[in-house]
Amino acid sequence: MSLAQVHYISAAPGDAEKTAGRFTAVGPGVSQALLAEIEPLVGYALPDGASHRPADAELRSLPQAFTYAALSDGSRLVGRTAPARGEGPAPVRFHAHAVHIPSGVPLPGDRLPVEAWRSPHWVSVTPVGGTLPDPLGALPPGPAPVREGLDDFAVSRGPWLAAVLADLRRASEEAPAGGPVVLVERQNADVARWLGLAAVTLPRESVERLTFTTYTRRPGSSALRVVGALPEDAAAAREAGLRVHVCADRPPVDGTPDMWARTAARVWRSRAPELFQEARELPGDPFAAGPLAVIALCNGVALGPEERAAAAGWAAERPYALDAERIGRLVEALASPGIDDRTGSEFDAVGRLFGALDGRCPASVTAPLAAMLVTEAVRGGNGSLELPRRDAFVGPDGEAIAGVLGPEILTELESGAGGARPVARTVQLLRVARLLGVNGTELLPGVVDRLAPALLAEASEEPGPPAFAPALLELLDEQFDVRTALLGALDRIAPEDPGAVARFLERVALPFTGTQALPHLRMCAEVPGAMTTLGRDRTAVWHRVLRAAGLSPFAEPLVLRTAVGLVWEDRAPTVEEARMLLEAATSDAHRAAGTWARLVDAALGAPADTEDATALAHDLLQAFPQEIGGRERAALQLLDLCRDLRTGAPEPGWAEQVRTLRDRAEPLEPAVQERAFTALVERLLAPDRPGAELYDFVRSDDAELIAAYDRAARSEPTRARLRTHPAYAADCFTHWTAHPHAGAAWTTTAAALLDEVLRPAVRAMTAEAVAEVEETVGRTGSSGRAVAFRDWNRSSALGRLGRRIAGRVRRG
Repeated sequence: MSLAQVHYISAAPGDAEKTAGRFTAVGPGVSQALLAEIEPLVGYALPDGASHRPADAELRSLPQAFTYAALSDGSRLVGRTAPARGEGPAPVRFHAHAVHIPSGVPLPGDRLPVEAWRSPHWVSVTPVGGTLPDPLGALPPGPAPVREGLDDFAVSRGPWLAAVLADLRRASEEAPAGGPVVLVERQNADVARWLGLAAVTLPRESVERLTFTTYTRRPGSSALRVVGALPEDAAAAREAGLRVHVCADRPPVDGTPDMWARTAARVWRSRAPELFQEARELPGDPFAAGPLAVIALCNGVALGPEERAAAAGWAAERPYALDAERIGRLVEALASPGIDDRTGSEFDAVGRLFGALDGRCPASVTAPLAAMLVTEAVRGGNGSLELPRRDAFVGPDGEAIAGVLGPEILTELESGAGGARPVARTVQLLRVARLLGVNGTELLPGVVDRLAPALLAEASEEPGPPAFAPALLELLDEQFDVRTALLGALDRIAPEDPGAVARFLERVALPFTGTQALPHLRMCAEVPGAMTTLGRDRTAVWHRVLRAAGLSPFAEPLVLRTAVGLVWEDRAPTVEEARMLLEAATSDAHRAAGTWARLVDAALGAPADTEDATALAHDLLQAFPQEIGGRERAALQLLDLCRDLRTGAPEPGWAEQVRTLRDRAEPLEPAVQERAFTALVERLLAPDRPGAELYDFVRSDDAELIAAYDRAARSEPTRARLRTHPAYAADCFTHWTAHPHAGAAWTTTAAALLDEVLRPAVRAMTAEAVAEVEETVGRTGSSGRAVAFRDWNRSSALGRLGRRIAGRVRRG
């Protein structure tokens, strides 16, 4: 071993300008280029307020800079710079004594650099004559091991411990980001103790990368990874954007997110630094929290919930890495009854650990974890826990935990709050009840009756499979009685809201392929495929869905309701579809299923030009005389009357009946009203309409009906008939002039029709046709009415003649 020594001393007054000092002795092998790198590393500046002429005690109390640095050629430097007594005008100078370590050469004794910080080798004066003895073959450590006193120091720095260790770990990486980590202490010896903590805590290769100095006045310009500073220099370090830990001030409030560092801090506060080496012997990332947390828990170190979760998660991934003794101690620590701050993530990790150990270790070892998991499942409401197998509680352990938790489970399951209880909670309680052998047979019907609608409601809140789906499917796979009861409950409620059940089955593939009939569930499961295959042919979809039930609507009318609800969930059938439905099942089946209301909606919602709507209305009134009432019955009767007005001989008084039914059917669908008004006025405009009906119509003075009559009279079919059928024109003249004292609506409308509809029609007739009109008016009415027609027609002719003469005059 050959280590070259270097001595350096600060400049005195009168030395060469612009020099901070000079090398007073340099061992062999240290080139001038390396000396240029070394000089700034061994520099020194007195702290603020230092005495110009300090006494001996004051001189000894000034900070010393113990430095470990890496040089450009791969070699390293370990040295100490300390204030020394000067002479003459320089009463205080500094002296640096360093050792140059060639690349690839370890320190003597394979020691770490920090172990030399109190070495008796360091001197404060240059050898006499500037000559060095032979290169060092040894660099003895300080009078006491570096670990001595670190426990007390770590405890005293407890509030800063985790944050500093986290930054020291990052500073030891191969390519750390940012500038140096700044440790602010009043005594630079405490900075060295921080480095001693790092030397014990970090792996060897990380420690060797951690270059440092225990004291500097210029942290921002340092190329080292860790630097010590006094409190008065902390502000400048912060302004330079460095990570600064003021360990001489008030403790920090915010903790570090570095879980490994938090675990390491707990180990130090427990005065168990030997655990770091024990943890490094375990597989995995050296800075993962899991291995260190496992070793800490196995040795009685109290950890927080995140650290315990990390330990359980790591052990779950590597159960082979721990011997039986450590596994037992880890389980005991994780399941300790004194822990009251467990979190959901910790329980999840413990569940994974139980799954990894189950079958690998005796049940007596894993029983505390199993008890912990089921207790949390019952009392903590953690629905995501991975529960143990049923045989995890065989024997006295199972009886004991069942005796404690069983009554709690039954009480909660029996409570009427099942509708408000999350599905995952009910599923978890049922699974734990079976796991512990708790008999809840008597409660099961009520539980599933509350659970079934809760499944649909909760699943509809979000798209995609609900979170409770995996646990629910496991429950149904584990417990045949629950599966049978729950599927039966869902099948019973499916006719009430089949669309919701169908959407639920698309998200959760329930197992109902067994011997249970479940006609409604089978229909709900069939409809998505049927709609995909058959598209918009809803009649075909309905037939296919109905076949999936395996039951005839004659035998089980409710399948009719389910099928109709699935195919026409949010809309009424068309008239054609409604007639198909009416023919496909008896009125008794529709009556029992309640689907007759859908057929009524189809008739009343049909467009005004749908021909079969009136026939459907007639059939519905015949099929469901007791069920259809109120407004809907009046509207259907109105449609049925339309059918008679157009195709048959309605009972007398139909003009008044239209008005009566319209009023009873309020609010009447616009299409039904349009159809009824059109049928009425077309019948009133027909040549063979009864005069009494027209009389009733006119005397009603119903503005809406009269407006409909006006529109029909102005239509092209009516105008054509007026032009080509003198008898019809005569009939219209008679009736449009027969009620001069009727209401204002009719009087105005009749006058307008005479002038704007009949007059143009008569004007377009031949003289013979006009004479026929006049003769028909006189024959069917009276001679006075014929005179009235002649005067009415003459006034029209005179008007035309006057307009012609006036035109000729203007042209002349």
